[in-house]
Amino acid sequence: MNKKKIGIVIPCYNEQENIVGICKAVEEEIVNSLPEYDYEILIIDNCSTDNTRVLIREICKQNKKVKAILNAKNFGQFNSPYHAILQSDGDCVIPICADFQDPVEMIPKFVEEWENGYKIVCGIKSASKENKIMRFFRTCYYKVIKKLSSVEQIEHFTGFALYDKSFVQVLRDLNDPTPFIRGIVAELGYKRKDIEYTQQKRAAGKTHNNFFTLYDAAMLSFTSYTKAGLRIATFVGFSAAIISFLVGILYLMMKLVWWDRFPGGAAPTIIILSFLCSLQLFFLGFLGEYIMNMNTRLMNRPLVVEEERLNFEDESPDTKE
Repeated sequence: MNKKKIGIVIPCYNEQENIVGICKAVEEEIVNSLPEYDYEILIIDNCSTDNTRVLIREICKQNKKVKAILNAKNFGQFNSPYHAILQSDGDCVIPICADFQDPVEMIPKFVEEWENGYKIVCGIKSASKENKIMRFFRTCYYKVIKKLSSVEQIEHFTGFALYDKSFVQVLRDLNDPTPFIRGIVAELGYKRKDIEYTQQKRAAGKTHNNFFTLYDAAMLSFTSYTKAGLRIATFVGFSAAIISFLVGILYLMMKLVWWDRFPGGAAPTIIILSFLCSLQLFFLGFLGEYIMNMNTRLMNRPLVVEEERLNFEDESPDTKE
């Protein structure tokens, strides 16, 4: 009888200090805790500029159960791991961060719930050793998205989870060029099991997230799963128009009643115009985010373009997944 295969996906970018350690930790966890299962580890490198690729080649030479996809360029923090999930042929797939923030000890817990019948088992960050201010803003973001979205959103879910191969096939059939796995799991996923864990600090190196990558993530989820931005623009614009009309009527009446004692001046006009123009610019930018999201999906570009595959034997790369 063939063993069930667990697929572990490890996305990385400039992780020369962590990639060897995380592969070893995952392998030891599966061999020691889940000896009745076969496994494969699929590393996808998002065009690292340090020594990461050299180390990946060495890892693949030493262990044929470790596969690797080397991207031709950096395709972002969402496309790369999503593409790797689609390429895995495990009976279940677990994406895990290369920096040890996702504890490898969760793998057996995920598999246990999978064997209990759950096709999706999500890791939920009940606590985190990250910066407390960042944690606070993340919590606020999750609650706002959950409140505004018409689709149930999963708070403090980063994508660290077990996905059954049947759900992976759903992802393949979706053919989404701008995937947001957290939203897709909430919208299209099977009945799931949530397991809480404490997110660890990075084992080594620096995070590659910055304001712009975090903003991209926030806008992708906001424009994909909420109509609130457009509705707010409509209501605020309508309210501002009414207020401006009433202020104009009041201003005219005061001028007519106190003609000689009520100096008009240019200041009120400048202030009101500046306020209204600021509103217009803000909501034009917000509308632009929705249009940009639509445009990206309409172009239907491939998730990634692969430069090389390691340990895939005679398999040919399919960059259109």
